[in-house]
Amino acid sequence: MSVTAIYPGTFDPITNGHIDLVERGARIFDRLIIGVAAFPSPTKKPAFTNDERLGLARIALEHIPNIEVKAFDTLLAHFVAKENAQVILRGLRAVSDFEYEFQLASMNRQLIKDVETVFLTPSEEYAYISSSLVREVAALGGDIERFVHPRVAEALANRLQG
Repeated sequence: MSVTAIYPGTFDPITNGHIDLVERGARIFDRLIIGVAAFPSPTKKPAFTNDERLGLARIALEHIPNIEVKAFDTLLAHFVAKENAQVILRGLRAVSDFEYEFQLASMNRQLIKDVETVFLTPSEEYAYISSSLVREVAALGGDIERFVHPRVAEALANRLQG
C-alpha cells in the first residue's frame, strides 16, 4: 500500500528544521506533500506572500524526489481528503509545542477519522529554530545563513531591505 502524508504549515520562511523533517518524512512515506497554508493564522503576519513561500519551499526542497509542494486555502481536513492522504506529519520542537499539537491532532481525528497524525522531532541542531525567530534575527541584522537555505536567506534579506 502506498502511503501519502501531508506536512502542513505556513513555512514563512521554510527553515533548515523544516527541511530536516521533510527529508526524514520522505524516507518514511511514499509520497509527501508539503502543504503551504495560503491563509496563516490571524496571529501571524507573513513576511512572504503565498506564491513566494511556495517558490522558496520548492527551491529548498528540490533535492528530494518524492515530495510535492502545494498551496491550500481550505481546512486542513479538506486538503487531506482532496489529496487522498492517510497521514498528517507534524513537527515537535519542544514540550511547549505538544499541547497545541495534541489539540490539533485530536480535532483532525474528529474531522477525518481514517487519517493519523505522526509527530517527528527535528535533529538536535534544529530543535530551537522557528520561522518567527529566523525573521526576528534577520530583521535585527543577524546572520541567518546556517538556519535557512541560501536562497531563503537572500530573499529574506531583500524583503527586509526593501
